[in-house]
Amino acid sequence: MKKSSFVAMISGTVSGVLFALGMCMALIPEWDAFTQGIILGAVGLVLGLVTVLIWRKMEHKVPIKLKAKNVFAFLSGLVGALVLGVGMCFCLVWESYIWGTVIGLAGIVILLSLIPIFKGIK
Repeated sequence: MKKSSFVAMISGTVSGVLFALGMCMALIPEWDAFTQGIILGAVGLVLGLVTVLIWRKMEHKVPIKLKAKNVFAFLSGLVGALVLGVGMCFCLVWESYIWGTVIGLAGIVILLSLIPIFKGIK
């Protein structure tokens, strides 16, 4: 394993755990740690972004260019994940299985549309 991969793996794992723990602290009312959870989640998010920058630097890759295609792909992924999550909430929390399935499938279709955006159709 290359040194850059090992550093990225460890740093990415730590940032993911910090972010997840922070979100749990913020969203579980019994823990009564909303402010601390937001701070810990933000630290995890920043560490994740720093991990990407450090890994790219260690691999001698060029910085990510902010193009319209990349922004559109990012927003499509974000919307697709949110729509899929709303569909899951409809099924699991509100017990509306038909609407949850329809909304969840719409989220999956949005996420599947990312493949032609990145790879293209040949």
